[in-house]
Amino acid sequence: MRTNPTRPLTPGTTVATAALADIRNLGILAHVDAGKTTVTERILYLTGATHKRGEVHDGTTVTDFDSQERDRGITIFAAAVSCAWAGHRINLIDTPGHVDFADEVERSLRVLDGAIAVFDAVAGVEPQSESVWRQADRHQVPRLAFVNKLDRAGADLDAAVASIRERLHPVPLAVQLPIGQEGGFTGVVDLLRMRALVWADGQDTYQEGPVPESLREEAQRRRRLLDETVAGLHPVALEEFCARAELSAATLAAALRDLTRTGEAVVVLCGSAYRNRGIEPLLDAVAAYLPSPLDVPAVRGTALRGVSQRGVSQHGAPRPGGDGEVQERAADPDEPFAALVFKVNSTDTGRLGYLRVYSGTLRKGAGVLDAGTGRSERVGRILRVQADRHEELDLATAGDIVAVIGLKAARTGTTLCAPGAPLVLEPPSTAEPVVSVAVEARRGTDTDRLASALARLAEEDPSLSVRTDPETGQTVLSGMGELHLEVAVEKIRRTHGLELGVGRPQVAHRETVTGGVSGFVYRHVKQDGGAGQFAHVVLDVAPLDDGREFAFSSAVVGGRVPREYVQAVEAGCRDALAAGPLGGHPVTGLAVTLTDGATHPKDSSELAFRTAGRLGLRDALRVAAVALLEPVVELTATVPEEAVGGVLGDLAARRGRVSGSASRGGTAVITATVPLAELFGYATRLRSRTQGRGTFTTRSAGYAPAPVR
Repeated sequence: MRTNPTRPLTPGTTVATAALADIRNLGILAHVDAGKTTVTERILYLTGATHKRGEVHDGTTVTDFDSQERDRGITIFAAAVSCAWAGHRINLIDTPGHVDFADEVERSLRVLDGAIAVFDAVAGVEPQSESVWRQADRHQVPRLAFVNKLDRAGADLDAAVASIRERLHPVPLAVQLPIGQEGGFTGVVDLLRMRALVWADGQDTYQEGPVPESLREEAQRRRRLLDETVAGLHPVALEEFCARAELSAATLAAALRDLTRTGEAVVVLCGSAYRNRGIEPLLDAVAAYLPSPLDVPAVRGTALRGVSQRGVSQHGAPRPGGDGEVQERAADPDEPFAALVFKVNSTDTGRLGYLRVYSGTLRKGAGVLDAGTGRSERVGRILRVQADRHEELDLATAGDIVAVIGLKAARTGTTLCAPGAPLVLEPPSTAEPVVSVAVEARRGTDTDRLASALARLAEEDPSLSVRTDPETGQTVLSGMGELHLEVAVEKIRRTHGLELGVGRPQVAHRETVTGGVSGFVYRHVKQDGGAGQFAHVVLDVAPLDDGREFAFSSAVVGGRVPREYVQAVEAGCRDALAAGPLGGHPVTGLAVTLTDGATHPKDSSELAFRTAGRLGLRDALRVAAVALLEPVVELTATVPEEAVGGVLGDLAARRGRVSGSASRGGTAVITATVPLAELFGYATRLRSRTQGRGTFTTRSAGYAPAPVR
């Protein structure tokens, strides 16, 4: 036996001295309590970035540094850290696992090249595991799977792999076999090199040795199955397999790398992060299989209208050209600078902007352009981020993730670029808030301070919105869930020392058409001196059942409504969707067809037809059958078996529809679809019914008809 030969690089190694091919930008994705923060802490410890293992239950973790994260024992804010392993610089983002903070995951995935998806070896794929996996699918982020907590009672690698196959639908390729079960889990068999990696109690590194005799036959069977599966997916591997009836370790590793990067399969590793077992092979897999900035497609952006990459004139004015064409920027330090701001923190000492540098080089003190607003910004300092600690750098190059100080107005989603080569990158998407509360300062003298604190909060977290209710005059804070709003309010209290009054949460309703109307005629005629307005439209309104929010089409023949006026009618109809007839809620699930119309040779205009579209659809909705929709969530509750009856009764009282129940090691896992409005305060009720042993998670399930009151 021998110890692990892989050694971390010197922690002071910077991206400026590391090749682009050796950079890995990755995130840790998982359901709540799957162990992703513990995985992150062990990675930092084994790479030498920290000298003590942080523990979630002790509140000593590096990435969960916020006081609320430590008090609640969950990750709330995405935290960036950096470390080095086997010649590779790893920029790592630990993301939240709770559904209320899915937008933090979305913003992180937008700038990452790869990810590690962590799964509980007992629970397998859980609801939020599936949600973050789908988010990564949308961003085409290659992933590794790490089945954690193999030391727990009931842990089963094969069951976890089967749940990955059934619920996530990639081809899972398990490259390890556990040595020991549950409390006796001591190591893994590396199926590529057919060796045993064993972690002794109290040891930080593994001992390498031959495969135990009791597992040799099973290891050979699994290696054969791995070879066959990979050969069926990879042409080069298939050629070698047909010639030799097996794959060499080098060919298998190369095929696994290709399949991971294309997303055709996912490599599955296993271990127990809490016991420090399985992390070094995971790091080796990150270096071997996940892509570098050179392996991902060049970033695409839109050149600003009227500006080209030829730069500026001798007088400093942008040269004409561009006109909005799509351009690519390669991950090259010598390309024009382009970076995306994916996170902003407002602190008492200034604004901290987190960047992913896609191309070019950024130097301390350099001037950059905010491509969205056309404003110039100056970067005062560049920082290597280590959660809440920072190391100052002189420059950042393509492929790096850093924080900068000095930005005055840049917000999340802002593109920063070289002034002579303007480019706008696609910003991260932001979900619409679904829950709102009214907030007010208990002391009238604190009203202005509260407004400032809320503005700073919304700047940091775009999934929060602040508005004033025009009817009541109340300040309304909206977010993604009850916990999201609770965390936001508590942050204001702790950071700004404000005493707040908070109203009962309200959910965001929608309206939809259940019975349409055909041939609805609307004439818009306005004459008040000079040129008038005339537009005549005939609309068909019908429900839309394919999941889309709105669809517009034209069936006008004979040119009775010119094409430019048809587009104006569509724009007017979209304007009308903002407020429905029942309660002024946004309208969704609606199909509108323009079937006929008429124009006036002098008084018709795009404005007139847009107005006709808006007012016509508004009146058509008043005579159509319209229903109110409310947001619903898929709830997964884990409770003691003896409490199942009470929990089911409580869910029924909350208008929940139970969709499944399964027993698992003395506990029951209940899934149900429940209106979001009925879940306020549910955590307290569930704890009381289960003597504090029940837990639950939720994920959005869209909208469903609300009961008629």
